[in-house]
Amino acid sequence: MRAPEIVLATRNPKKCRELSTLLKTPGIRWRSLADYPNAPAVREDGRTFHENAIKKARAIARRTGRWALADDSGLEVRLLDGAPGVRSARFAGRHGDDRANNAKLLRILRGYPASQRQARF
Repeated sequence: MRAPEIVLATRNPKKCRELSTLLKTPGIRWRSLADYPNAPAVREDGRTFHENAIKKARAIARRTGRWALADDSGLEVRLLDGAPGVRSARFAGRHGDDRANNAKLLRILRGYPASQRQARF
């Protein structure tokens, strides 16, 4: 009997390595989207991390015919009522521009003492 396969719904090789190590379970073979080059890019337009993760997992499961596991994450700043949140990767405009995202966040937080700059990822 072949080991069950679960697809990690990400194209990020580092995230795949981290998740497959964390989730290492005897009898399960973890796959990544690198194994499915024709898998769709899923638009993360949900209002919450949870909505985006479910949307990605369902789309990848439908395309691959395998169980899929997805996540979504971002930076939530207390002073900004949880922003940038699900918009973290495109906070400054272009998706994935970490330098611009960080610069924008620091501009917004300018003037607030470090003790009030609480955030979580």
